[in-house]
Amino acid sequence: MTFNAVSRRSLLTGALAGAGLTVLGDTSARAATRPGGRAPRVLVATNEPWGTYHAAPLLPEARRLGWDLAQLVPDRSGIKPGDPVPVVLPGEVSEADLLVVTGAGDWPADCAARLRRVPLVASSLAYQLPVEAPRAKEFRERLRAVTASSPAEAAVFDDYLGTRRPIEVVGTPQTDDLPRHAPEAGTVLVLTSVTRSSESGGSAPGTELLLAAAERLAAAGKHILVGLHPREDRSLWERYEISTVPSVQASARAEVAIGIPGTVFPVVAAVGVPLVGCTDPALRIPDYLLSVCSSTVTSADDAVTAVRTARPVSRKVLYEAVGPVGGSARRLFKVWRKAGLRAHAA
Repeated sequence: MTFNAVSRRSLLTGALAGAGLTVLGDTSARAATRPGGRAPRVLVATNEPWGTYHAAPLLPEARRLGWDLAQLVPDRSGIKPGDPVPVVLPGEVSEADLLVVTGAGDWPADCAARLRRVPLVASSLAYQLPVEAPRAKEFRERLRAVTASSPAEAAVFDDYLGTRRPIEVVGTPQTDDLPRHAPEAGTVLVLTSVTRSSESGGSAPGTELLLAAAERLAAAGKHILVGLHPREDRSLWERYEISTVPSVQASARAEVAIGIPGTVFPVVAAVGVPLVGCTDPALRIPDYLLSVCSSTVTSADDAVTAVRTARPVSRKVLYEAVGPVGGSARRLFKVWRKAGLRAHAA
């Protein structure tokens, strides 16, 4: 299996030198408008139909390029007032230049089936499991390109889609504006997952363990700062300080982070924060998310020691899990333009 990966002049460049990774160049050129002066229109469909937080990090680059980017949703019932991500229903789509699916769940597969004439790209914006999705076969032959954040994520995404084809490693847009790590003494960031499933997406086991671990850490004198998953039940964590900024930004204050391993873990590791993972026997977690953890715990009694001894991961491990840091959105949009917009214009 071969990957077309990306490197850049950053602290992580060269971590996998000699491993056969190739480079996808950066770009700063603005996208050409469509006939009639219309801006290029890109539609995004995710496994979490109303999970606009996956598309939010893409907005700055879309604005810079002058692209019209919107997320496809079944209806507007799950969209909060003031959500910055534009949304559109499939029935409202009259024309589009590119459809980006971030997974192969029912909603992206339904959107791909409905918009058959629109060029299609798959881009991993949240972690998947290395097991072929039942509906991936419905659209994978249409894919003009596939992207992932890192080499490890690319391997998982390839198994998930069942494509067996080159995948462009572009990094994650969340690393394009990383905060400077300035830890506050005794502060531990708790990274939650989702306690209850909803129409927007499923839950992850482990919340009881994480709650108990937070209690042990607070009793040991640690200041608990909570980075809430966008769909987590806030009431479970109100005894602690709940961050008013996204978890990646909040991580700049933390000496250590502890939580249920998820998509945000490699990005927090890129800030320079040591991580401790809370794992439950029912959890299914890709190995690369566990690789950025200094250690994992299955008992709350081990949390205090694990946090005290946590250390940042090596550059090599970090690159494998998070990919190139900085300029990721530009690389991603370049792939989209090359594989989708130009092909559509032709």
